[in-house]
Amino acid sequence: MRKAWIHALVLVSVAGLAACSPDGGTPAPSPSTATTGGATTSAEPSATPSPDTETTVPAPSPPPSSLPPRSGPGKGNAELAIVVKPSESEAAQNYTLVCKDGVPTAESSHPSAAAACAALKDNPAVLSPEPRSTDQACTQQYGGPQEATVTGIVDDVPVDTSFARRDGCEIGLWNGAKDILGSAGGAT
Repeated sequence: MRKAWIHALVLVSVAGLAACSPDGGTPAPSPSTATTGGATTSAEPSATPSPDTETTVPAPSPPPSSLPPRSGPGKGNAELAIVVKPSESEAAQNYTLVCKDGVPTAESSHPSAAAACAALKDNPAVLSPEPRSTDQACTQQYGGPQEATVTGIVDDVPVDTSFARRDGCEIGLWNGAKDILGSAGGAT
């Protein structure tokens, strides 16, 4: 009875591996396999493809939330309050950024308002990143103590987002929004 169960388990395992292979489980002919008159003969027992066999199936793309948000150009209209805290011991820096058609207005107190407005016009979604998946892998590197919050409106869409530099994913989001966040706290 035990042999029958082991045999059935092996068959199920082999069938499962075959179903996962890119060619549907058809083993490649081995050098000792010959085909004569439509029949295949082999000096070796039939083998399943090795798990290390190269495939032509491309690797899956990284999750969208690990990539910088991509969007087409926007209108370039924004009214934002930006707070950047360089570290626990340093005072927060507050900026106002007001853009009209991608150009800063006189109300802006941002240190590089023209670059920030241009960045928002090029990609208004940079301030609306997708929520991070709980199973997303991020490099465990520390980018610094800087934190930032941005609130307001970009192209009639409310914005209320935070940035930090605690791991590779957050550093990537920070770098994607660096023109808007400014160069406060030495983070670029």
